Amino acid sequence: MKAFFNQLFDYNFQCNKKLIGTCLELKAVPDDVVRLFSHILNAHHIWNARMLGVSAENQVWQLHETQNWGELHYENQRNSFEIITNTENFEKRIDYESTEGQRYSNSLQDILFHIINHSTHHRAQISAVFRANGIEPLPMDYIIYKR
Repeated sequence: MKAFFNQLFDYNFQCNKKLIGTCLELKAVPDDVVRLFSHILNAHHIWNARMLGVSAENQVWQLHETQNWGELHYENQRNSFEIITNTENFEKRIDYESTEGQRYSNSLQDILFHIINHSTHHRAQISAVFRANGIEPLPMDYIIYKR
């Protein structure tokens, strides 16, 4: 299970790294891209905080300057890899409160997979925004990563 999650988070890291690099080269990053990618970073941070049992520092829709994305992304990935490395039981339940204040409990493996799936979902939305703004979307399919 550790190897599988390490691979998924490495895939996520590479996709986000490519996206950050592309955005840093753009003259103007579309507002929807800033909003969506900031959300990806914030959600990842919030989920890591929940798994680590600490308070999150970011709000779910908080905006970040493009030049700060790399550092935030690296910190998220470092924390996720640490969580994966130190986990012996991926079925362990994590109790947490949603951003709306509701209490939930999910397994660690479900939360880890959610982070990857959530990021992929919003990267697809970013690709649509790119296309709508005349920017060529990046190839970020998992199978391309595996080649």
